[in-house]
Amino acid sequence: MDVNLRTVESDEDYDAWRRVRIAVLPYERADTVAELRRSATPTRLFLLAERDGVVVGSGSADRSETAGGGSATVRVTPEYRRRGVGTVLLSRLAAHLHGLGLPEIRGSVDDPGSLRFAERFSFAEIDRQVEQLRTVGDEPDPGPPPPGIEVVTVDQRPELWPAAFERFGQEALADFAVANPMRVTAEQWNNSWAGEPMFLAVAGTEVVGCAGLHRDTDRTERAENALTAVRRDWRHRGLAGYLKRRTLHWAATNGVTEVYTWTQRGNADMRRLNEYLGYRYGLQSITVARPLPL
Repeated sequence: MDVNLRTVESDEDYDAWRRVRIAVLPYERADTVAELRRSATPTRLFLLAERDGVVVGSGSADRSETAGGGSATVRVTPEYRRRGVGTVLLSRLAAHLHGLGLPEIRGSVDDPGSLRFAERFSFAEIDRQVEQLRTVGDEPDPGPPPPGIEVVTVDQRPELWPAAFERFGQEALADFAVANPMRVTAEQWNNSWAGEPMFLAVAGTEVVGCAGLHRDTDRTERAENALTAVRRDWRHRGLAGYLKRRTLHWAATNGVTEVYTWTQRGNADMRRLNEYLGYRYGLQSITVARPLPL
């Protein structure tokens, strides 16, 4: 089958790219065109795959936010799978990452068919995440925060989020239970890690905790939990639970009926907190990797 690959350039291209994502992952929030543009870097490649002028797949590749490799996504609309589209996309994305001098390519698979595709190219599992979901009901206001804490939103105090990166952000990222250490730049932190809303727990002048939501712009009744984190010296005081209850109260008063999150396999504390707050388990996402070149 003849497959034409082209890079994403216009807003229409970005919209076509995200439409493929929605078709493949209808249960997850898709970034808006504006968010995709903000996430673009000099090393990030966005691709569309076309057959006879019809978009049948998409892909992206860039340096991973975890150390030591590159991250790639390959997506093909259901009716065009098993026709070689994924192979063409993967080959181009892997070549791009190899050209960046990266030793390893990584990706995530959420279904058996995608896992079989990855295994054909000698990818192997290195990590796993679990989805946790929560139906939003009549969520009470959690009341005042723990002693010594003021809670504000990023919208109210926008200067706090970039200022929090050096200590709070670096510590939160270092504690991620992932196979490779997180490597997130200040620019990435500022552009994509804060939710809307994003609640910040402030002690004095410093951010010591956060929790928020990324609302689904295509299905506005759903939202994904943004980063939930508490600085090490403020843990075990009920702050994470308080902040998550603040997000649930916000969801209930703003028309959100379901929230969900992806929790790393090794993050038992967050899984237990989510269970305590009434989250149930859903899908699993497997992180796979293999050496480059492909």
